[in-house]
Amino acid sequence: MILEVKDICKDYIQGKMVVPVLKHVDFDMEEGEYVAIMGPSGSGKTTLMNIVGCLDQATSGSLILDGQDISKCTENEMSDIRLTKIGFVFQNFQLLARQTALENVELPLTYAGIPKKERRERALRALERVGLADRVDFQPNQLSGGQKQRVAIARAIVNQPKILLADEPTGALDSVSGEQVMELFQSLNDDGVSVLMITHDAEIASYAQRKVIIRDGILRKEE
Repeated sequence: MILEVKDICKDYIQGKMVVPVLKHVDFDMEEGEYVAIMGPSGSGKTTLMNIVGCLDQATSGSLILDGQDISKCTENEMSDIRLTKIGFVFQNFQLLARQTALENVELPLTYAGIPKKERRERALRALERVGLADRVDFQPNQLSGGQKQRVAIARAIVNQPKILLADEPTGALDSVSGEQVMELFQSLNDDGVSVLMITHDAEIASYAQRKVIIRDGILRKEE
């Protein structure tokens, strides 16, 4: 089991009011699985993704990632887990504008203290894996939307994470680029990468092996 979410609740405080966003969420994921979490805007899916990605902590409940109980981790430990075990792919790419594709992909390796030569080799391999070996010296403003997202995917996989988290990965793309990105996720999953994706798009969710639905902070039965 790569991921076990047990009885997770998340509340936000607004003034004197407690606003529950996630309500007793239970969810498991096997290593090598490809799962889509579907739900409309405001359903709690991004909040759940942020908790799974160690970007936020639950109000109550437990989260076990790759055998480690995240709910007991300090901020520094969560930072290490994000760096070594999780790859993130966001809707808006989150690339550094003044860095080349290669430098953007090297970034997690730089934070991890990997020596320059190895960093470069691994980043080049990751860019080759996503079909961008000929774009290593391009800056984001010289790339199409689909190419930017592929750079972001290369950055997400360069540390060989245990799980890839994708938040609306085709949301900013045209349909052709979106399809290419989804084929790339499929190819990575075929190679054994665990993929957890959130989307509101049923067509995108259909690429996953299974779908779970979240509405009003409650995880529904799989559909």
